[in-house]
Amino acid sequence: TSAALALLGSSVAALVVWKWLGKKMIQKKMEEARRTRDEGMKKMAKAVQQFREQVPSVQTDAILSLPLLELTGRLQEGSLSPRTVLYTYLEKVSALEVTQQTNCLRHFIPECEEQLQEIERHKEKGLLYGVPVSIKDHIGHKGHLATCGLVQCLGTPMEEDSVLVKVLKRQGAIPFAMTNVPQSLFSYECSNPIFGRTLNPFNPQKSPGGSSGGEGALIAGGGSILGIGSDMGGSIRLPSSFCGLCGLKPTAERLRWCGCLLLPHPVPCAMGPMARDVDSLALCMKALLCQEMFQLDPTVPPIPFNEEVYSSSTPLRVGYYDTDGYFPLPPCMRRAVKETRRALQAAGHQLVPFTPPRVPYVMTELFMKTFFADGGRTWLDVFKGDIVDPGLKPQVNSCKIPRLVKKLLALLLKPLQFLLLIKLKDVAMISICRSVKEMWNHQHQIQVYRSQFITQWKELQLDVVLCPVLGPAFTTGYPRKLLTAISSTMLYNVLNFPAGVVPVSTVTEADEEELKLYKGCCDDPWDRTLKQAVSGGVGMPVAVQCVALPWQDELCLRFMKEVETLSRHK
Repeated sequence: TSAALALLGSSVAALVVWKWLGKKMIQKKMEEARRTRDEGMKKMAKAVQQFREQVPSVQTDAILSLPLLELTGRLQEGSLSPRTVLYTYLEKVSALEVTQQTNCLRHFIPECEEQLQEIERHKEKGLLYGVPVSIKDHIGHKGHLATCGLVQCLGTPMEEDSVLVKVLKRQGAIPFAMTNVPQSLFSYECSNPIFGRTLNPFNPQKSPGGSSGGEGALIAGGGSILGIGSDMGGSIRLPSSFCGLCGLKPTAERLRWCGCLLLPHPVPCAMGPMARDVDSLALCMKALLCQEMFQLDPTVPPIPFNEEVYSSSTPLRVGYYDTDGYFPLPPCMRRAVKETRRALQAAGHQLVPFTPPRVPYVMTELFMKTFFADGGRTWLDVFKGDIVDPGLKPQVNSCKIPRLVKKLLALLLKPLQFLLLIKLKDVAMISICRSVKEMWNHQHQIQVYRSQFITQWKELQLDVVLCPVLGPAFTTGYPRKLLTAISSTMLYNVLNFPAGVVPVSTVTEADEEELKLYKGCCDDPWDRTLKQAVSGGVGMPVAVQCVALPWQDELCLRFMKEVETLSRHK
């Protein structure tokens, strides 16, 4: 007996030591990654200082204030040099107000100097000639990590540029920075244990959104003029909403996904641009949808950007709604839709009420079941040998609940979920597929829903739809408590419709007063949490969402441009 106890004791001690060593190894890897980032920032600051000594008379503020279309015009004609523009933005990035206050940068790309020399050698100037571009952490750039905020991704730099980066470079763009993301990308907070939390440049108490939160903060802070993000539940549109930017989630197949994570196919992830105005998004899409893209990636349909559709001024038939019937948004977001609707009507467009069908069903049965069909086991695998970020612990813990307990909870809670529209915080724990047959049926149900949605759209003869987007920016720490609040954006990932966000207003004192009366759907804990999340947002950006049918990305952008023009005029 004593021998058995001694053996047990030594085994427990060995296990404790093994776990301790594992944690020390993780900490060492994270410290090394942070040290590499800091050294890169120092190199960037030194290069900027050397440039300023050589060219002391640069009109920094004038360059930073130029819209992208004007900047590209100046670069093309030669009145501005790519070197001057690049180092002006590098100087802005290395300044305290952009990086140290928001923590938006994951890594400086020193090879931007090589790309600068490369484009200066070529006589032919691409559409993005000399434009500094920031890219989201997981987008592959040769010689750099695509971490997704995970320790397991820290050891293997990319062997070559992703197709998207190759096309950007061929169009003359200069990728110069990689931006921070939430751990595993599955969050609309922007925090990971390696590089920390990113904050909103307008208010450090607020989140920039996610998962393209680093992009949102960098562009909104003035440190980048054009960024590339990705969107699998609102990851371009939510940071755009929270940070007052324009952002487009295209039809997923128009720009191929590039990343380090295995993603579910039925709800595809889309790559897309983020910028200060809609014209910048259109120029980026026009540059990317080129012959080089179609040659490098034959799986991308060879459909060039349709300038005629984007430039059209034909009046549109616009469907609209200010609530999806699942998660009522704060008063300011509904106000934004109503004001935009009236402006569109006054401008000669036809506005038609539209009700998206069965959004609670989409959220619980279609979207969540796609991602957690196996009970979250595939997702949990990415955290092996890692420290889980606090923002993800509620979801990670729910996925760890034994399958039998999940089944019992599913039986007990499902009637409540539909009859009372209760928004379960951890929907993942009831959304599982129990067999291969059920998985096939689930994928079929997504196609059925898409067909029904398009039929309803066609019956009303709509061109586009105007609808709300989640906002204004949440106080940090709240996104983890309200995973299902993003139904406004998730819907169009399930449908794979192009959808974009345009800022049209800011939160007013009157909005803040009206928020005090907000009851949401049922005045339940989730409605009250949403109220807390968005309070104290006076002056923060308020946006709307613009949607078109699949493959009509140019029409979506054209509608976004119309909304932008009318809101600026107002």
